[in-house]
Amino acid sequence: MSKTIFITGGAGFIGSALVRYLINETDNTVINFDKLTYAGNLESLKSIDSNERYNFVQGDICNKEEVTEVLAKFQPDYIMHLAAESHVDRSIDGPGEFIETNIIGTYTLLEAARSYYVSLSEKKQAEFRFHHISTDEVYGDLGATGLFTEETSYDPSSPYSASKAASDHLVRAWHRTYQLPVVITNCSNNYGSYHFPEKLIPLVILNALDGKAIPIYGDGKQVRDWLYVDDHVRALYKVVSQGKLGETYNIGGFNEKQNIEVVNTICNHLNDLIADKPKGLTDFNELITYVTDRPGHDVRYAIDANKINKELGWHPQETFDSGIKKTIEWYLANLEWCKHVQDGSYQRERLGS
Repeated sequence: MSKTIFITGGAGFIGSALVRYLINETDNTVINFDKLTYAGNLESLKSIDSNERYNFVQGDICNKEEVTEVLAKFQPDYIMHLAAESHVDRSIDGPGEFIETNIIGTYTLLEAARSYYVSLSEKKQAEFRFHHISTDEVYGDLGATGLFTEETSYDPSSPYSASKAASDHLVRAWHRTYQLPVVITNCSNNYGSYHFPEKLIPLVILNALDGKAIPIYGDGKQVRDWLYVDDHVRALYKVVSQGKLGETYNIGGFNEKQNIEVVNTICNHLNDLIADKPKGLTDFNELITYVTDRPGHDVRYAIDANKINKELGWHPQETFDSGIKKTIEWYLANLEWCKHVQDGSYQRERLGS
């Protein structure tokens, strides 16, 4: 049966992928509620923005009146909360926005959702879900072995991850104290099409194409588990529609890679795809430049996604190699999108992973 789904942050990278999936692959109605900060981009939704099941509302999760009005108007069955400040380096330089959006914004949204929930009929209450989308960074640094599970203690390292950890705790508290029906997911590093160019993978691709230096933090041996964004949004829909209330599900791609491996892989693919390289270059790997490491940089993240595999039957469809090929090919075919994104304040500083 078709549902009405209220999505916060639906113009961001993961949010827009989720919106496209829901419109293209399901019969659900979507309300995209987004403030349109620097990382929100409606161009990522051009392919579906004329669909009668899609609605866009510009708004701020920190404004309870705005949220309350939209919930009352559209009467959603699910809330999927993705709106967040989500960049570690930006959080180090200016943590205030992260506290405001990720903590105060989540609190404000929870209160609006609670008021909305208690106003619903018993039948609507039985169907309602509040899905909080979070990150594996809340778990902190992982040693050379082992995996993050849903029972791993929180140990955030940056203002960003601390703010996301706080928001996770708020959601759990609203479930326990007020019986708000919630599910939570914590995911590993996403990549794919429409990714904002400050992040590692798009930055490497675009810098390489321009013959610019590709900056690598420290020794480049930091390990991340990479998850193709289309696999992630399929998992999110599984959780919101089938997940057990009050539960947390870790979502990972089973693709642990050192940052330097990721960069080398991209450069090698570009070497094969582009014969006419920028002047003076014979190999894109020549552009790699090591820079001072980020303060408090976590060395390794790795997700144990067995719970969602076993309980909900979700498995990633893309390997890292197949996903990265699709991603590179998308950027090569959509350089105009990249140009439009970069017309704003962001000018490809090294701000990722």
